[in-house]
Amino acid sequence: MTAKMANWVGLCDLGGFPSEGMHAFEVGAKRLAVYLIDGKVYATDNVCSHAFALLTDGWLDDGLVECPLHGAQFDVKTGAVIRGPAECPVAVFEMRIRDGLIEVLIDSES
Repeated sequence: MTAKMANWVGLCDLGGFPSEGMHAFEVGAKRLAVYLIDGKVYATDNVCSHAFALLTDGWLDDGLVECPLHGAQFDVKTGAVIRGPAECPVAVFEMRIRDGLIEVLIDSES
């Protein structure tokens, strides 16, 4: 039997993050898209739920990320589909800034 544990993982120093932008990170097998919007950080799965494309290769505008492959749009705060062709939301991850370090909460099986 495996149990899930949650761990805060440091990604980068806030000062090194591009202002008002997005950046790709890999934590284990997870591909994350991390966004800095109005001084707050958000994270979603970096792979579009419609077809394999990295969201960080797309465009970020007004809290929406657009997939570069077919133009699906997602709300970076909730992961909700705003415009198809995607039908399923992308996963979102809890974020925090602690002592100037951007951290993400990752569930892992032990």
